[in-house]
Amino acid sequence: MSLSSPKLDRLDTEPVGRIFLRYLIPSTIGMLLMAVNIVADGIMVGNRLGAEALAGVGISAPVYTIFFAVSLWIGIGAATKYSMAMGVRDKQKARSILTHAILSIFLITIILGLTAFIFREPLAYALGANPTTFPYVSDYLFVILLFGFIFTVENTFSIFVRNDGAPTLSMAGLIVTSVVNIILNYVFLFIFDYGVTGAALATIIASFLGMLVLVTHFFRKSNNLQLVKCTFNKKLFTAIIFIGFPSFLSELGISVFTISHNIAFERMAGTEGVAAFSILNYVHSVMLMLFLGMGGAIQPLISYYNGSGNRARMKETMKKATFTVAAAGITFFLVGQFAAGPIVSIFGDFPKNVGELAATGINLFFIAYLFTGTNFVMMTYYQSVGNVRMATWITASREIIIMLIFLMILPRFFGLNGIWLSIPASEFIVFAGIYWYQRNAARHSLPQ
Repeated sequence: MSLSSPKLDRLDTEPVGRIFLRYLIPSTIGMLLMAVNIVADGIMVGNRLGAEALAGVGISAPVYTIFFAVSLWIGIGAATKYSMAMGVRDKQKARSILTHAILSIFLITIILGLTAFIFREPLAYALGANPTTFPYVSDYLFVILLFGFIFTVENTFSIFVRNDGAPTLSMAGLIVTSVVNIILNYVFLFIFDYGVTGAALATIIASFLGMLVLVTHFFRKSNNLQLVKCTFNKKLFTAIIFIGFPSFLSELGISVFTISHNIAFERMAGTEGVAAFSILNYVHSVMLMLFLGMGGAIQPLISYYNGSGNRARMKETMKKATFTVAAAGITFFLVGQFAAGPIVSIFGDFPKNVGELAATGINLFFIAYLFTGTNFVMMTYYQSVGNVRMATWITASREIIIMLIFLMILPRFFGLNGIWLSIPASEFIVFAGIYWYQRNAARHSLPQ
């Protein structure tokens, strides 16, 4: 069955550079605004409630990340299949994919949140809480676990709206979410004095309003998105899960990274070490979201071109994306070397040793950004063309397997600096592995 969409038809006719920018700019701005959300929480919690509350919210962060990871797992997997279907103009299949995605993400995150809510006390300690930080962790988890399904559904809508040729509306939804979140954070923390519970409530309410903005896409004439009546398709759901798994693993890796570093700093430097890492982790979230935005810009394009068989446009898109993330990585690295102190001061007036530890962490950790962008864009490319094995290797190595190996080894030789250096070391190894794989693929005339 044919499916015509002027916005999507332009992917075959407009210059590649213009198309790339049309997706890159809204995607990057949208992810930057999501990062602003996260950082705003940290800045307001740190300035209003202090280092212990900031550490408590930082310890809770992996729960938010896991919810976000599940939404990417289903969302990116389904959106990749959706764009491939659009490439061959299969209307019925595209809408069936959307329906499966929305229902799946809603049910899965409801079940996941309620189950974790029942066991939230042992969960808090498993995440790295101690008697000092536990009250803050518990209050934050109370809200996030009950209502986390709201921002997972919002994120899934955002992915599909972008893939349906409306990246600007996807960005608009994130703008509303970010602005509302910042306003509500101030109101709940500084006026109503709701503590970290207020910060969590601000996140949920803002996500709900952002979702309402995205839903307006369903009423546009150019809309191809439509929920349809369909029976559960095991084969389709399995394909969605398979293709989306690297995205889930990437976000799960952030949780592994956060939990493992919280535990490592707790053991070597106590609550002060965890507070210093929380500062770094907020900044790291900004950088990751920017790279996620850059990588996310190519996903609908590569999936569409892969579905339509347009290899030349795929190659040109990858050239532009690789150059963009390399330039961004160098810029981020330089910022980390020359502005570490001012960055730390944004989050509050901390004891001298906490500030110095965080500044040193930024100096060392930002080395990773020389490689992170390229690694993430290549993972997105492999995932978008169906090379899930390579995409999974990249994501499993970056912040899980190789990172954990370095986290066990480097602190023995470099102390606290070894903890900071575990991610830069793992990103470099993955970057080298991708380079070797590409050279080997070229020699054997494999698709690159």
